[in-house]
Amino acid sequence: MNIIKVKDQAEGGKKAFELIQSAMKERNAKVLGLATGSSPITMYEEMVNSDVDFSDMVAINLDEYVGLSETDSQSYRVFMNENLFNKKPFKNSYVPNGMAENAEEECARYDSIIEENPIDLQILGIGTNGHIGFNEPGTPFDSLTRKVDLVESTIESNKRFFEKKEDVPTQAYSMGIGSILKAKEIVLVAYGESKVNALKGMIEGEITEDCPASALQKHPNVTVIADEAALSGLSSL
Repeated sequence: MNIIKVKDQAEGGKKAFELIQSAMKERNAKVLGLATGSSPITMYEEMVNSDVDFSDMVAINLDEYVGLSETDSQSYRVFMNENLFNKKPFKNSYVPNGMAENAEEECARYDSIIEENPIDLQILGIGTNGHIGFNEPGTPFDSLTRKVDLVESTIESNKRFFEKKEDVPTQAYSMGIGSILKAKEIVLVAYGESKVNALKGMIEGEITEDCPASALQKHPNVTVIADEAALSGLSSL
């Protein structure tokens, strides 16, 4: 893995955007896999404030909460619209349908979108328990898009976005780890002390389903962008 240490999240956003630009210019990248959450926010700010045209690009998001419509203020579709798509239109932007009546059909539909639009560069964050997307510990490394139950620590982390804990969704649709590993290039962003153990497990730990992100050790082209606090647990730096 290539590790880029940055001083803060603002610098991390700039570095991540630079990698997107390089992929577009040097490798003709046309499909971006995108993530939600606080970690990629500064990267989206850089994209929005740039003069780069994304109108010929396809965006495929990692996940969406089950039970939230695409107009719900807490949905990941609204998050992406507000932080990127409304300001920088893409040719197509895909987010799972949280209101799908048939989970199996929705997962198959999303897998077919990924098959038809192979992801050139996938952006990831990482959870404190090592999850990528909503792939919690115990997720098989060959998993594809599926409906998942969120663990208590993830629900706890997400409750800050909702009025009360009871409002936090307990399930989500998520690309699987197998889906993520199909991307030609992966960029993972992580900031703060809360990510120390997750990054250490991902980069230096055993490849195990107990730390879903450790599957990235199997991928030939992964770049980690993180600040000093997040990287402070690594023995190799």
